[in-house]
Amino acid sequence: MAEPTDPSALERTLAPLRRLLPARFRTDIALVPVVRLAGIIGISTPLKPGLTLGNVARGLERAFALRNAKAVALSINSPGGSAVQSHLIHRRIRALADEHKVPVIAFIEDVAASGGYMIACAADEIVCDASSIVGSIGVVGASFGFSKLLEKVGVERRLYTSGERKVMLDPFLPEKPEDVERLKAIQHEIHQSFIALVKARRGGKLDSRETALFSGEYWTGHRGRELGLVDGIGDLRATLRERYGEKLRTPLIAERGLFGRRAPGISRSDLELLWNGPSLAEDLVSTLEARALWARYGL
Repeated sequence: MAEPTDPSALERTLAPLRRLLPARFRTDIALVPVVRLAGIIGISTPLKPGLTLGNVARGLERAFALRNAKAVALSINSPGGSAVQSHLIHRRIRALADEHKVPVIAFIEDVAASGGYMIACAADEIVCDASSIVGSIGVVGASFGFSKLLEKVGVERRLYTSGERKVMLDPFLPEKPEDVERLKAIQHEIHQSFIALVKARRGGKLDSRETALFSGEYWTGHRGRELGLVDGIGDLRATLRERYGEKLRTPLIAERGLFGRRAPGISRSDLELLWNGPSLAEDLVSTLEARALWARYGL
């Protein structure tokens, strides 16, 4: 009858062989894939795509599908944007985390405000720098009014619709109080959904004594930790190495291009968008809107 194998002796025998394997095949080196979520949510231009579910879904799925991953790290730097796209990305992260039973850690860089903070709430833990901007749990809408300008320059606008509210809040028409009231009702509904999401994800961590928590106000990361908006102060590399060891692997998961690689520069589809897509003026307006969002937080 054969003698039972000594597990410790077997481990000593295999250890030198294991060190010869490439890092990606070694089970003794912790793996935490990183997905970078940066930019305005939903506002896209051909040269500067924003964050949408469509352009981050594949990267998220690849990150969560990696075998033996200890966690998935989200590197977030966004002042917000589209409420719908923010929620869709949040839901996809949670669905993948539940499906693969993998914890999620969000690391905030300059800012995770409004929709950016909604995405961060998809994580089981939120870490940021002491000077990061967090919060802004509210809803905002902005427009311009050109009705007097048209009259001054002698331009007549002709608009034909079917439906009495079809041109609600048209920037070329005088503002109507009933239209503003309708918009505010929609914003209130979205705001309440946002508040419910934050409460569901952050639970008892939030400081219920802070009356401004859901007012749209924002804070530094240091104050955000006191309010329960984040869990800790730190950075991605140091935090993960402290938790999982110095031999940690943190591959950045990006969208794949031709032959499995992310091709640099402008693709043919980008050039087609430049030729057939938004005009230079529209692209400029999108850039100004994006800049205005960042500027709200002093960035």
